[in-house]
Amino acid sequence: MTSLPVLPLSTGAPPRRPARPPRHLADLDLAGRQALVVELGEPAFRAKQLSTHYFGRLVRDPAQMTDLPAAARERLAESLMPTLLTAVREMACDDGATRKALWRLHDGALVESVLMGYQDRVTVCISSQAGCGMACPFCATGQAGLTRNLSTAEIVDQAVYLAGVAASGAVSGSPPRLSHVVFMGMGEPLANYARVIEAIRRLCAPAPEGLGLSQRHITVSTVGLVPAMRKLAEEELSVTLALSLHAPDDELRDELVPVNQRWKVSEVLDAAWDYAARTGRRVSIEYAMIRDVNDQPWRADLLGRLLAGRLAHVNLIPLNPTPGSRWDASPKPVEREFVRRLRAAGVSTTVRDTRGREIDGACGQLAASETGSADGR
Repeated sequence: MTSLPVLPLSTGAPPRRPARPPRHLADLDLAGRQALVVELGEPAFRAKQLSTHYFGRLVRDPAQMTDLPAAARERLAESLMPTLLTAVREMACDDGATRKALWRLHDGALVESVLMGYQDRVTVCISSQAGCGMACPFCATGQAGLTRNLSTAEIVDQAVYLAGVAASGAVSGSPPRLSHVVFMGMGEPLANYARVIEAIRRLCAPAPEGLGLSQRHITVSTVGLVPAMRKLAEEELSVTLALSLHAPDDELRDELVPVNQRWKVSEVLDAAWDYAARTGRRVSIEYAMIRDVNDQPWRADLLGRLLAGRLAHVNLIPLNPTPGSRWDASPKPVEREFVRRLRAAGVSTTVRDTRGREIDGACGQLAASETGSADGR
């Protein structure tokens, strides 16, 4: 494991009513940026210059944008390129192929994002909220509660930063270009619906308006907010929907995913199948394997019956336990039997690659450890 530079973290508590994040060019489409640049007394083409630096060259520091006149650069940077994310801690493991960043936002809130390099792709996992209000008891972020929604630009800036890391060649053995983004960091993406949709549009718009990623390489996770799932199906986007199911029966899912008390397993799966039918995209069923909780053979069989014949793939996740938690990962023999039963039912199933265990890899762990150290615990 390699520990990268750490910036001091203020021990003061964030304001109870934080100000809105500063406006950033990533909050606006290209036309909106042009209009703002003209309001500032600059020619409209300056918006394209700024956008080319940010989205095309992955330059986030206005001082490096030397093709802009110095006086204009300062004025434009203040209005369109404010600092959104300040690095608190960056860590790397897996021989540098996994890199996790903890960010402090303008109001002191903490969020995390992760870069994962593979032979054929570079994926980043980004946060959509600071904290999470879904209260899943086995999740470090859920235990911390919700601080606030992120702005569109705060979401996008995580991807742009990590795309720059990949482009620098820091992830050896992987392509130098970011190709995949998963909304599986801190927060429930569909609880910050409008900003997440705008962020997706920025990520997928061609440069210089956006990063130019394929919609098919974007994954949006949800614990099962049914109205938002149905709304997403109407957006005419080709993103992958990942449903964090974690239990096939309502009795257990009510405990593991409290929102199930509002929308039951049958309702959530109906919305998922509607999404698949509308988009033609296979739904990813996320299932954290928790020892002696949801890993029984009969639950594998029930899950197999629910998913058989559907446009779905099961992604089993070996639980990354949080410190002091009563939850633990399923033993490997139990995991293998669960996989066998699902595949016997005709359900496509894989086990997620375990990355980042050395660097508090589970979502929310790094923020929790940093908050704890700041509070003196």
